[in-house]
Amino acid sequence: MRSLSYFHGVSTEPLIGVTIPDYLERITAADPDREAIVSCFQNKRLSYADLNEQSDLLALSLLSAGIEPGDRVGIWSTNNYQWFVIFMAVAKLGAVLVNINPGYQPMELEYALNQSGLKLLFTLAANRKSDYFAMLDKLSPHLFNTGLPRDGSSVTGLETIVFLEEHGGASNEHIFAYDQFLSLAGSRNRSELAPLRKRISIDSPVNIQYTSGTTGQPKGVTLSHHNIINNAYLAAKAMQVEPESRFCVPMPFYHCGGMISSALATLSVGGTVVIPGPFFEELPTLEALQKESCTHLSGVPTMFIGQLEHPRFAEFDLSSLKSGFMAGAPCPVELMKQVADRMHMHDVVILYGLTESSPLMTATTIDDALEIRATTVGRAIAHAEVKIIDTETGEIVERGVQGEICCRGHLVMLGYWQNREATDATIDSGRWLHSGDLGTMNENGYVNITGRKKDMIARGGENVYPREIEEVLHRHPDISQAQVFGVPDHKLGEEVALWVVLKAGATLEPSDIKEWLKERVSYFKVPKYIKVVDQYPMTVTGKIRKFKMREAMIEELNLQSEAEIQTA
Repeated sequence: MRSLSYFHGVSTEPLIGVTIPDYLERITAADPDREAIVSCFQNKRLSYADLNEQSDLLALSLLSAGIEPGDRVGIWSTNNYQWFVIFMAVAKLGAVLVNINPGYQPMELEYALNQSGLKLLFTLAANRKSDYFAMLDKLSPHLFNTGLPRDGSSVTGLETIVFLEEHGGASNEHIFAYDQFLSLAGSRNRSELAPLRKRISIDSPVNIQYTSGTTGQPKGVTLSHHNIINNAYLAAKAMQVEPESRFCVPMPFYHCGGMISSALATLSVGGTVVIPGPFFEELPTLEALQKESCTHLSGVPTMFIGQLEHPRFAEFDLSSLKSGFMAGAPCPVELMKQVADRMHMHDVVILYGLTESSPLMTATTIDDALEIRATTVGRAIAHAEVKIIDTETGEIVERGVQGEICCRGHLVMLGYWQNREATDATIDSGRWLHSGDLGTMNENGYVNITGRKKDMIARGGENVYPREIEEVLHRHPDISQAQVFGVPDHKLGEEVALWVVLKAGATLEPSDIKEWLKERVSYFKVPKYIKVVDQYPMTVTGKIRKFKMREAMIEELNLQSEAEIQTA
């Protein structure tokens, strides 16, 4: 009998069948005084009781601001303790939290706000070099100057903006500071939340996360209570996160890896989430690990490389560390060994998935040998099915044969927000989610990633889709054609490269293209390597051969050693 590439994750433990607020209420009742969130850079500590009370207060304020079940509430922010107060408040109302990438520029932001139908936005005033206040003023001037007509704005559905920090501008009935917004709860009673909680189903949408798409526009991955709480809990089980665990999370909360697989995984078992800073930096992370005696740490490979290579790394006592995960990009085997040895994370695991699978699809566990954890992405998580299919016929391939990785079960998203066509192209009639990734499955069900069906670039935990950047470049008056592809990088896994053909008579330097792009796309989408060419390598039928461009750039940039790095 043939051994096919199909594996069903089994467990004696049933799936969680309650909503996120109901489940975390149970966790709170078990130990209300235990620390839930520690924000090192904000000098803030919240117990589970604090998290519950503050999210109740914020939920009542949202009610006063007109937020109803099903409404979309956005958060455009780096990491902070308010993030999960906001998430829990939105979930308690039956509303939907929309995660917006902090790196978004005006064009990307405008699309996300309009496509999601966002009604209220929590945000920062600024983030590093990005002036959020100015961007929002430009997109929705009617909120900042109430005398202006709504139809003069490019984002007309947005009704309220709440700044999480001082914003330097006057407040009005549409613009609030966070503490000021909390006062809207007034004398409202928490009993008002109970009827709303009863109306929420485990299959109700609770979160939208935008992921770049091959069609040039991001797609809003819509996740349910059932998707998120079960995926978070199963991630915790893979890493043996327990109530006594202290999980340091430098990964961004707007991303599944930071929000679900790290922070909510920890909260799902009553542990403590430690936030080292608003965004990843090596030194604050190392300081937080030592100061808070963290037991777990997550990150993409480049984050671990940065810490290991930091000049002060040897000063820190990391002996409290035990486990955590690496994900989001190919994980070099040698890096896994260094993390286990030098960072004491002997039980570090590999997680694999995508936003559309909430995100965890497969995982190694601490019970797997280091060799398995260093060379595979594990097996299907509990209650999930994984198969590998022939990309042409759709049939399940035999073990060891490459094909497209698909999954089915509680982890599969509800769909792409307001995008039935894209949903149907990703989830087939049997409810199988097609990942677009290529891989093999061995005799024991362990999966190895071998490539991608689509030409998506995995850059340091960020998925970069060439088509999206190419469409922006085609708006440049001097560019005739643009082709974006990935080249290997020892820290980030891959870097973005661009070959561009200019219009007749035009002259552009690579630096000019970079500066132009920086104003239109997130920093991680701006190509590191740019080459102006006269033509592209083609097939006899006229199809562009990107793999030939990649090979040429590897040769030209002397990246042969990076291309040979063994990964899981």
